[in-house]
Amino acid sequence: MSSINFIGGEKGGVGKSVTARVLAQYFLDAGLAFTGFDTDRSHNSFTRFYPNFASPVLVDSFEGLDQIAEAFEANPHQNVIVDLAAQTAAPLARWIKDSDLFEVLADLNIAVNFWHVIDEGKDSVSLLTELMQNFGSAPTYIIVMNHGRGSDFSLMRSSSAMDEALKLGARVIELPALQDACMRKIDRQNASFWSAVHERNETDGLGILERQRVKTWLKKTYTALEGLPL
Repeated sequence: MSSINFIGGEKGGVGKSVTARVLAQYFLDAGLAFTGFDTDRSHNSFTRFYPNFASPVLVDSFEGLDQIAEAFEANPHQNVIVDLAAQTAAPLARWIKDSDLFEVLADLNIAVNFWHVIDEGKDSVSLLTELMQNFGSAPTYIIVMNHGRGSDFSLMRSSSAMDEALKLGARVIELPALQDACMRKIDRQNASFWSAVHERNETDGLGILERQRVKTWLKKTYTALEGLPL
């Protein structure tokens, strides 16, 4: 089964793009074909870090969003990653409902995953409720507790939104934190995680222990991804 993965959370700064990037690296390291789409016009971070696999797409037009579904016509045996910018839920929901996207993808045997990336704030709880109200039981919800953006997720764990999500079969994973200095160096290089580990940059590259920390972080993250409907 192939999958389409909408990496969202509606809030800015919760780690959506990092999640999209690490999922892209997971597919690459597993030898799985994928196509990426970047909806963030301000930063295009997904496109910057994985330029050979991701391209920008406009969410405020059906013609732009149609490119996402058309990727499966080009190769139905692949995965798709959509890095959603903040405040993209409304146009995305209109496109999905008006296009009856869930039925189309079900006919193609493609799993639909909505990744809800969260920090420890209260907004992430209410936004999860809105997400489920928009799409009901059709997709699989993957709640990502990003330890790079917080450590106390008790608000989400004890919420009625979490209870409802679990009733719908949601998966909950924890994204470990990567040391800030490592992430800053990777971001300054516009490097994929593979390049950061394997290609030594003389001016701003990772040191030997920093490369090892990235390898360890990726290993822990991949363990969290195993078992998801990817």
